Amino acid sequence: MMPQSFSKVAKAQLSTVITTETLANVLVLELTPAHLGQRYDVVIAQLLPAYSRSRVQQWCDLGHITQDNCVVIANNKIKKIRPIVVYPQIEDFSKAFIAEDLPFEVVYEDAHLVVINKAVGMVVHPGAGNWTGTLMNGLLYQYPTSSSLPRAGIVHRLDRDTSGLMVVAKDSKTYNALVAALKARTVQRRYLALTHGVPLWTSHRIDAPLGRDPKLRTRMAVLPGTVARPSTGKQAITDIRLLASNVAAGVALVECKLHTGRTHQIRVHLSHIRHALIGDATYGGKPLLAMNRQALHAWSLSFEHPITGQIIANECMPPLDIQTAFSQMGVDWNSLHNALIQSPTFEIEVENTTINNTDDIYAFNSDNNDDLDTLDDDDFDDSNVEVIYVRD
Repeated sequence: MMPQSFSKVAKAQLSTVITTETLANVLVLELTPAHLGQRYDVVIAQLLPAYSRSRVQQWCDLGHITQDNCVVIANNKIKKIRPIVVYPQIEDFSKAFIAEDLPFEVVYEDAHLVVINKAVGMVVHPGAGNWTGTLMNGLLYQYPTSSSLPRAGIVHRLDRDTSGLMVVAKDSKTYNALVAALKARTVQRRYLALTHGVPLWTSHRIDAPLGRDPKLRTRMAVLPGTVARPSTGKQAITDIRLLASNVAAGVALVECKLHTGRTHQIRVHLSHIRHALIGDATYGGKPLLAMNRQALHAWSLSFEHPITGQIIANECMPPLDIQTAFSQMGVDWNSLHNALIQSPTFEIEVENTTINNTDDIYAFNSDNNDDLDTLDDDDFDDSNVEVIYVRD
């Protein structure tokens, strides 16, 4: 039976959208009272974690999602607890939840969670252009019960070419607790980064709101705003300390600590202060020290275990390409690691360190798009509900 009302698509067009082939993969989503008052696209994206919110919005526009035989309007608020029917594209649906025997390094594991050292080049979860071969596909194989969890238990993510530590939940209680910890900013994430240029400071705090680059929607940008026109970006805070530098090579090694987890936060913040990541072509970095991808590694992750209350603290050494880059700039990883362990805290002078530079510095590499990006993978969406994941 065809829907009785339509959004942004004519009836004639819709008749070709919901086909017999699509109906074979119809999904029925059950709502609860907790969903009342929330946006349809937010709730549906939560209930279908393999799909981004932007994809859900597209399906709404094309008439793929209905409630009571009427097409759902993505930004409308849910007013009734009635099943939602979704007609996903068959090629997407058939691949997204495939369990695959994929290798990934486990750093810590117990009955409730697992900490993973994600390799360079591994996409975290399925999306446009990457429906298989992702960490999520590997998790579904290694932990079959994770199929009942949003994104197989993934609560935050790293970009494809960023290496390092991620925590993944094995059960719903742990998942919800980790999401709450990320929201409360009690999960400590520390990154090592190689940057262009030698900073004039030893420690620095960047407090600059981030949002979609209005000139290129596949990129993020600092959106400072003015008194008359406040920023449309979301608050983003990154603490940075200088660990080592090589003036002759014009490079520096810094450690970054996230207070928020906005999309591409470290990459954009460093670019904003004219110290772009080496190898990060999207945000102005160039290949150097044999690094052809963004020189960013999540080396340390610590949090309170949601079930036992113990502090789980894990570290992992950088991959070979970053260690080689360290050597070329005269830094020994073992010595650096010992120094990091002996001095784990950041001494950040907060006064007068907020970045207010309003210059447009995103006029480079306009053709270098990151096809893995989605439009809604921040810490929180506009309804202040944790959705999808946290990114560097």
